[in-house]
Amino acid sequence: MDIRHVLVLWTWLAREASLICGKDSLGCNLGDRVACWYHGAQINGQGVVVGVPAVNSCSLKGKTCLKSYPAVECNGAIFLWFGDSVGTPVTSFSLPEEMTSQDYSGFLCMQNWKCNYRYAIDNVMDLMHGRYLHASSHSMGEGDTHAEMVIKNTDTGLIFEKMGQKGVNFDWVEFGKTATIWLRLAVPYKKKYGGGEFMIVGFVTPVNEQNCQVYFWRLKKASGLDRNIWRFLYRNRLEGLHWDVVEQDRLVLETMVENARAKENLYQHDVGLVRVRRMMEQIATDQAKQACAVA
Repeated sequence: MDIRHVLVLWTWLAREASLICGKDSLGCNLGDRVACWYHGAQINGQGVVVGVPAVNSCSLKGKTCLKSYPAVECNGAIFLWFGDSVGTPVTSFSLPEEMTSQDYSGFLCMQNWKCNYRYAIDNVMDLMHGRYLHASSHSMGEGDTHAEMVIKNTDTGLIFEKMGQKGVNFDWVEFGKTATIWLRLAVPYKKKYGGGEFMIVGFVTPVNEQNCQVYFWRLKKASGLDRNIWRFLYRNRLEGLHWDVVEQDRLVLETMVENARAKENLYQHDVGLVRVRRMMEQIATDQAKQACAVA
């Protein structure tokens, strides 16, 4: 999987900085540098030790003790570029329009899931589960309980959608690869909640074989008073409802049997999921070949 741009928390760098002192701990944000909580060693964004206030003179000062990575801050998160090897050029940073346009306003939802990152991607690529698992939610209780699916290729990946139904339930999802891998979808509000729809742009960051970190931006195109009203309603009413939906997904994925992929039975509704798996396998194969060529 291409995870050269992944989402991280600022405390990640703080933990890295603390390793210089031989302890894994949190750090203190000093603006242009991070200080280790354990002994106060200060490291800048290039990984250089710029201060060791505990002593008058220290051989660590001025040394590059940590790796540094190009970073972009966007919508409340930090994206880091991890090159495949030394000298790998940085891919230009680009995201779906909803993440960068001033016409959209939104909120970030972040959560740790105790499952392999591939299951989280599989879950978003599964359109049909919305009408079943989330049937009692504020946004996915309507629409047909059966559907035919179709795949449409795009410049950055593909769109997987239900035929003959749109704007009713979780009816389409886009898999895209630009600087990173992302998933985009639209979810409608029920009529009693005012109708219309909001967008979700999601990312999944692997942690290890059994854990991943998921990031979902809930975004709506709105301006002026409508924008302020939506943000107020989200914080006071909709956010809790959205978390209920995410919790349903998390519970199902975390309670799957061990090595569930080896025991799965795929059918017609999984054609989009299968295509995405093949695309990700090809990305990984290409990266491995590039790494071998450099070595």
